[in-house]
Amino acid sequence: MEVADEVGADIDVVLYLDDPPDAGTLRSIVAKLEDPPAALGRRNDWTTLGITADDVATPEGVVDVLERHPQLMERPVLVTRDRAIIGRPTERARQLLST
Repeated sequence: MEVADEVGADIDVVLYLDDPPDAGTLRSIVAKLEDPPAALGRRNDWTTLGITADDVATPEGVVDVLERHPQLMERPVLVTRDRAIIGRPTERARQLLST
């Protein structure tokens, strides 16, 4: 990851489709997320998958949708001990990794 290299950060890359986060991990991310929980889910294929805005209206709804459909998780998601952010635009990632 270019930004991590720039600031000398040691990071782990999670291959979310090969090893999707479980409900507990997703709850932890949502609890630390600085964005609204619904922002963690991409809106691709909602109609095809039968997902509505009501399904992601609560943190637990976001966890449920992402546990069933990990391909909808917005990325990259950067998680530290205390914070989680969606790393777009890249300036957000740079700020988090620089602190």
